[in-house]
Amino acid sequence: MRKQEKKLQKRKSDNRGMGTVEMILIIVVLIGLVLIFKTQIQELAGIIFEKISADSASILA
Repeated sequence: MRKQEKKLQKRKSDNRGMGTVEMILIIVVLIGLVLIFKTQIQELAGIIFEKISADSASILA
């Protein structure tokens, strides 16, 4: 009986797969956020690149 209790206790404290599950959940949440806010992200990126190109043009001129 003692041997079975030790095996059960060891199995309860085994956390080897937890990091993988957490990373998968984080990736799923991030993909979901990107899909929800896709148009806003594209607009923001467009504005940022326009400012960068305008500022670089003024520096080079």
